[in-house]
Amino acid sequence: MSTAAPEKQISNVEEATVRFCGDSGDGMQLAGTQFTTTSALAGNDVATFPDFPAEIRAPRGTKAGVSGFQIHFSSNEIYTPGDTVDALVAMNPAALATNVADLRDNGILLVNNDAFDKKGLEQAGYDTNPLEDGSLDKYKLHSVEMTKLVRLAVEGLGLSQKEADRCRNFFAMGLVFWLYDRSLDPTLRFIENKFGKKPEVAQANTKALKAGFHYGETVEAINTQYHVDPAELPAGTYRNIMGNTALAWGLLAAAQLSEKRLFLGAYPITPASDILHELSKHKHYDVLTFQAEDEIAAVTSTIGAAFAGAMAVTASSGPGIALKGEALGLAVITELPMIVINVQRGGPSTGLPTKTEQSDLWQAMYGRNGECPMCIISASGPADCFYAAQEAWRISSKYMMPVFLLTDGYIANGSEPWRIPKMSELPKIKISHPEAQDDSDENFKQFDPYTRDDNLARPWAVPGTPGLEHRLGGLEKADGTGNVSYDPENHQHMTDVRQRKVDLVADDIPEQEVNGEKTGDLLVLSWGGTYGSCTTAVRKAQAAGKKVSHCHLRYINPFPKELEAILNGFKQVLIPELNMGQLRSIIRDRFLVDAQGLNKVQGKPFSVAEISAKIDEMV
Repeated sequence: MSTAAPEKQISNVEEATVRFCGDSGDGMQLAGTQFTTTSALAGNDVATFPDFPAEIRAPRGTKAGVSGFQIHFSSNEIYTPGDTVDALVAMNPAALATNVADLRDNGILLVNNDAFDKKGLEQAGYDTNPLEDGSLDKYKLHSVEMTKLVRLAVEGLGLSQKEADRCRNFFAMGLVFWLYDRSLDPTLRFIENKFGKKPEVAQANTKALKAGFHYGETVEAINTQYHVDPAELPAGTYRNIMGNTALAWGLLAAAQLSEKRLFLGAYPITPASDILHELSKHKHYDVLTFQAEDEIAAVTSTIGAAFAGAMAVTASSGPGIALKGEALGLAVITELPMIVINVQRGGPSTGLPTKTEQSDLWQAMYGRNGECPMCIISASGPADCFYAAQEAWRISSKYMMPVFLLTDGYIANGSEPWRIPKMSELPKIKISHPEAQDDSDENFKQFDPYTRDDNLARPWAVPGTPGLEHRLGGLEKADGTGNVSYDPENHQHMTDVRQRKVDLVADDIPEQEVNGEKTGDLLVLSWGGTYGSCTTAVRKAQAAGKKVSHCHLRYINPFPKELEAILNGFKQVLIPELNMGQLRSIIRDRFLVDAQGLNKVQGKPFSVAEISAKIDEMV
């Protein structure tokens, strides 16, 4: 009797989207991250979308506690983590209930059958077992006894049942690795590096991973394996990178390029905390991180670092930015260079702390008392965060003013391939400080902290430099001398100067690009994390012969000089935003353009289909 594995079909596909989902303690983020890394190493273009529960520890088995990780990988260039899912891994009934609607018809559904007991079904709100009642007939359902098989695989290693069950995510990984023809080697190396000091845990995870892979090889019910060829990406050395990591590394690069010490003053907040975590690892690059006791201490310490001559950064999300508001006014009136990072999340108040949104644009534009303008730039994706951070520092240090850098939860936690640049490829950021003066010298001249260069930037004098003693503060100062001034004309003048400094940036940024013709029936105008879905939807419309173009904004205050002419070249303008119309309101006010909005605040990014449907409706 033959024991050979059944012969499997191999199907070549251009792209696929996989989602792992389960309880927040089931290791779904780890499974997704490892699958992403392996796909990137295989040469695929990838885009990811992690999805976290808001509760720190929701009750196990409940819908509120479901955690997910979606990976879109392709042999072509891609811009989104995928609209619909080709293969869904559900580790329990709650995960199935909250995710199955995103699985395409005839998609692959892998479930942990052992979790579908009476209690699990009740917690998920099922009256009957969906694995048996026919409700999943439109999918390729594979019910797998993952818990049982994992316990058998790790038998004899001396693990408790609870410890053995923690390996289920590696079994699921192994099965999906086989399904999509992925190598186990990167994950085996990860296991050794991560768990090498606990050999029994490393051995158990290895056995579970291989058990899942061999299950796919041998089980007759799964008869097709899928293969995705490598993508043709520009030559270079790549790694998969998440937005927060790219942002932290961009700050590091900017500090090195400007020969400055990097200071980060921050208070932990989801989803910005990983910037603090990452930078704290790099003290050897002259990085100083300060985990403050609250948001106000974080931003005021950052102002102090800027005053002292460091590259000063503070990072938070919407609620933290609200608390920083008064101090940001101080940064503006003192004209100190610093970067203010807002990794946006759902609001208001605590809102949706683990979900994405773009609803802090008005906060960045207007959210301070008085006439208090700030330059605003926005990253478009995870890899772009690396370059956006450097651009924010270039502008901030050149014009001596704080700069807002906006990302969002989708960008921060998502990942994509990033070509690692050489430092020689990155432009230097030139910074100079006034030199010391000898007050006994006959040519000595009193230092005036508000004299200005051609960019209206005042001198950045480092405290303690002889002859450069000066005062800064929140009271209005006389231009030039920096003396406290209540003169009405001076206040008007200083207010105008602070606004003109922001306006001057428009002469110092790249020309706004348009994807497509510069005139037509419809312009899709986007910003932030909507870049990928808008780009894909517009390219589909263009391929269908529609006169649609796309314009994505990095610079929001000031806008690029060409923007008004671009807007006026189209019959209609569509602005998709994960808010209720904030950029649309600014555009309509600034340019008197009857822009239309596509808006939602559901904690999820736009699908390509949503934007395509709106384009079809308008054209």
